[in-house]
Amino acid sequence: MDSSIKKAGTRGRLSREMIEDAAFEVIEKEGLAGFSMRKLAAALGCEAMSIYHHFPSVAHLHEALVDRLIGALEMPDASLPWRQRMRIAIEDFRRIGRDHPAYAAFFVTYRMNSPICLAWLDGIIGLFRDAGFDNELSARLFRAVGYYLMGAVLDENAGYARGPSAVNTVNDEQLARDFPNVTAAGRFFGTAEFDKTFELGLDMLLDEMERLRDGAGTGQLPGKA
Repeated sequence: MDSSIKKAGTRGRLSREMIEDAAFEVIEKEGLAGFSMRKLAAALGCEAMSIYHHFPSVAHLHEALVDRLIGALEMPDASLPWRQRMRIAIEDFRRIGRDHPAYAAFFVTYRMNSPICLAWLDGIIGLFRDAGFDNELSARLFRAVGYYLMGAVLDENAGYARGPSAVNTVNDEQLARDFPNVTAAGRFFGTAEFDKTFELGLDMLLDEMERLRDGAGTGQLPGKA
């Protein structure tokens, strides 16, 4: 950890920003399950009560961390084509998971109800409305994209990138002999392939959204009066 953070803490000049910086570092070092206010205080060189002066509870700290990540996101330029705007917004969210892998599982399942988060959510749902989708389809497409995006972030940070979960694994020889389809696919499961796989799925989603928009011409679910 940066010694300037620790020295500032011991001099009693803690700030919310300093605590948030240190919290992200401790979470990435210890993992979310291993994070505690005690460890955060130790990293800052202060007593835990000094942190509680700024954040009354762990929940308040997490809200500030999520707000900070979400607050840094900007809505894509409205002059850009709609597909490009949607792609930028989705990839910006995914980037948070890349930058904060240990925090990703908490972040993507956090219920974003603070004013900062609601402003971002309002803007994202507005992107679907800008395409001409009605309220129902905007909501359902927003959720569908969220399912894909959250699954990708979780898998990229806690799935195949972490290696096998099973205790009883097989060696390469048995894998090739008994599970040829897995063997053939395996090379595409690695971290180096994440971007290509994500882009494939994202293009499929965007293609379908544009088909709904352009084919139906109403921005409504098919068959809806």
